[in-house]
Amino acid sequence: MTKVLFLCVHNSARSQMAEGFLKKYGGDKFLVESAGLEPGKLNPYAVRAMAEVGIDISGNTTKSVFDLRAQGRTYDVVVTVCSKEAAERCPVFPGQVERHHWPFDDPSSFKGSEEEIMSRVRQVRDQIEEAVKTFVASHR
Repeated sequence: MTKVLFLCVHNSARSQMAEGFLKKYGGDKFLVESAGLEPGKLNPYAVRAMAEVGIDISGNTTKSVFDLRAQGRTYDVVVTVCSKEAAERCPVFPGQVERHHWPFDDPSSFKGSEEEIMSRVRQVRDQIEEAVKTFVASHR
């Protein structure tokens, strides 16, 4: 099994969505987790957007990358999903691992009406889904 870690700043939306999609599309080939530098609360828009495509992340908890490291966790692949603007704050997980950076906009920064925010979150969700599908296809 390939162990994969998705990282972002808060572990509240992008990394959670990526984890959900890899669990869906990766089958039993991948063991997947997500974490953040400053874990916050799950983004309710991300929870709703994922529910729309049949993936329930509502029971997930946010995790600290420091806690995973302190627990001695190791991974084969680490994927950061921070926006280009937040790249310098995006967490790093040490070790000899395959590394990827998939820059996605941060849903916590979206402004506007409820529907405008949901529309943008759906766009990010769909971009993450495509990236995960491409990742799975390249790791067969």
